[in-house]
Amino acid sequence: MCQYSAVDGFANDWHLVHLGSRAVGGAGLVIMEATAVLPEGRITPGDIGIWSDDYILGLRRITDFIHAHGAVAGIQLAHAGRKASCAVPREGGKQLDLNQGGWQTVAPDTLPFNEDERVPVALDETGINHIIEAFRKAAKRALSAGFKVAEIHSAHGYLLHEFLSPLSNQRTDQYGGTFENRIRLLLQVVDSIRTVWPAEYPLFVRLSATDWTDGGWTPEETVKLAGMLKDRQVDLIDCSSGGNIAAASIPFKPGYQVPFSAAVKKTGILTGAVGLITSAQQAEDILQQGEADVILLGREMLRNPYFALEAAHELKSKTDWPAQYLRARPID
Repeated sequence: MCQYSAVDGFANDWHLVHLGSRAVGGAGLVIMEATAVLPEGRITPGDIGIWSDDYILGLRRITDFIHAHGAVAGIQLAHAGRKASCAVPREGGKQLDLNQGGWQTVAPDTLPFNEDERVPVALDETGINHIIEAFRKAAKRALSAGFKVAEIHSAHGYLLHEFLSPLSNQRTDQYGGTFENRIRLLLQVVDSIRTVWPAEYPLFVRLSATDWTDGGWTPEETVKLAGMLKDRQVDLIDCSSGGNIAAASIPFKPGYQVPFSAAVKKTGILTGAVGLITSAQQAEDILQQGEADVILLGREMLRNPYFALEAAHELKSKTDWPAQYLRARPID
């Protein structure tokens, strides 16, 4: 969950306390927010960055704390593509003008996310290769910073998702048109990261399983892609949806994205379920019914950093509470 609280890409005390609280609160895995592999890949000026070695030391402080409290530290590697250069949400979230601290966005082609936004620059082959290399270097820095799980963000209308969907990718070269061409960049990013990311450390890919719009990316394509990613040593698909089309109509309801993780899981790859999962029993039912292998929580963890400890108690599962908090542990 993006905090939009970094300064010049640097994580700070807010991020340490925010992420550390979830580790103290019993989470098994704490994934840091979408972290930009290039400065122009930030959603907002408040995004965390990992395009320079200068960021490693501050990130290491966070991963050391997470690991010291029994959780595993993960990082989401991202490039916002045409959805970059925006004000932070609490300041309106609109795209920033170039004379207001904004920057030129890039995308598969020149289609903006909203009609009133700047036209993005269509990436040429040199630009695409630069982005592939940026993801590789970012993964290498993440390893140096102590992260043990890396997630490639290819969802929610950001750059890699933009290449997947025919609604945002109308190229006619080797990166556009057919399914095989539209997935090419993501596969190249995966292959590049795997040259530096150890086999014993999980590699996730976050996908929007559907654009929720006719003519867009589909659940069937997601399932097909998932099988190919498994063959490329991707360990888990984080199954989300939407975010690529501003006018998409999404049927929000509890667990509305779980069928996507269930379908992808049938390919043999591990899956993570997300989206309006708000109770311990709901999460446990998803796992017991075989619809996902991992439950990933966002907003519910914002509401309650100690959700995992409370869930363990509710489900009568033994878990260790932080020694400092033992006086608050519920008594059976």
